[in-house]
Amino acid sequence: MHEQHRERLKTRFLRDGLDGFEPHNVIELLLFYSVPRRDTNPIAHRLIERFGSISGVFEADYDELIKVDGVGDHSASLIKLIPQLARRYMTELSLEDGRLDTAQKIGDFFVSKYMGETSETVYMLLLSSSYSVLGCELIHRGSVNSSFITTRSLIEHALAYKASMVVLAHNHPGGVAIPSSDDIRTTVM
Repeated sequence: MHEQHRERLKTRFLRDGLDGFEPHNVIELLLFYSVPRRDTNPIAHRLIERFGSISGVFEADYDELIKVDGVGDHSASLIKLIPQLARRYMTELSLEDGRLDTAQKIGDFFVSKYMGETSETVYMLLLSSSYSVLGCELIHRGSVNSSFITTRSLIEHALAYKASMVVLAHNHPGGVAIPSSDDIRTTVM
């Protein structure tokens, strides 16, 4: 019975995508690949109940995921892989031609770079004089509401890449895209 259910769910996904799926069905489908011989529906329900949504499940800490009955190492690792995989995919798409020559392209790049981040994170985008991407370095991963950078570290990265231009960016995991007084002070430095 479970095998037929799995095949029906997979067929439905391949035919229609995820748009018509309930949140627990999305998680259930994902768990097929880490839980090969059990009914994943109850596990999916427990995950949605515990974390509130699909995004809540993906943003949950590994240690919290494995506390849910039925979620082992493989399932927790697979769940943690999805946001990272989506971020990598979206970042590659934003770099389609390898050049970030407008503010819009740079903004799109960073939106994808911060997808799924739950800690305040500082990145430094390094560009050539023709706006080709030389690199994007993680400068610091902080807490939920703070991070730390030094001028020396920034200069060292820029020199190592022989960058003509750099763009510093950080996220606000709480979702408020208004610069704090610390953000403004850091920008002035």
